[in-house]
Amino acid sequence: MNSQSGFLLSYIKYGENDAVLHCFTEEDGFQSYFLKGIYAKKNKKKALLLPLSKLNFSVNPVKGNGIQTISKFEMIKSNDIYTDIRCNTVVFFISDFLNQNLRHENKNHHIFFCLEEFTDELESRNYQSHLIFLIKILKIQGVAPLLNEGKFLDPETGTFTHEIMHQLFTEEVSAIWKRILSAENPYGIKIHSNFRKDFLDSLLVYYHYHITDFKIPASLEVIQQIFE
Repeated sequence: MNSQSGFLLSYIKYGENDAVLHCFTEEDGFQSYFLKGIYAKKNKKKALLLPLSKLNFSVNPVKGNGIQTISKFEMIKSNDIYTDIRCNTVVFFISDFLNQNLRHENKNHHIFFCLEEFTDELESRNYQSHLIFLIKILKIQGVAPLLNEGKFLDPETGTFTHEIMHQLFTEEVSAIWKRILSAENPYGIKIHSNFRKDFLDSLLVYYHYHITDFKIPASLEVIQQIFE
């Protein structure tokens, strides 16, 4: 039996009382676990199954290629981000995003720390923190744009040019990219509400070009509506 800590990205009910959890762990990256009895009537811990909740759990060793089983778990830190509708929407979007796009990611302390930092920002009601977080992930993955004197970001090449190369990457949106990429504290940058939708769309376009098998989260429409 070994101990793990990780962020819950998603879970699926299995049978009457069990579930399969998908987590991003500190030691092993993206992992799936079998959790017995979580939906039993007397089990009150199902309330802890919240997207991006940070859990500590004990895992039984598995033989062969089977899925590991969680023997017990607890929430490391409780917060109230799930009671605020905008925070809740951001949580579901990012957990959905990571669940879709980190499935082949092994141990990566930078991503794990980035998730801790992001949830702290969200707890402080930084409602645009998901936009900054997505650029931080690009930096960690080594595919963030390269800064130069150009005014327009070309999403395909990841460089700034002197002519617009994509309709979403206007001078205003490209300038936001530059500010975040060059900032020592990017979470302190304020993105005007007029540009947030286009900026998020531009992020997804960039991910499409630079992240293999990238999938757009199903929750995109919901977060766009909430922040309109």
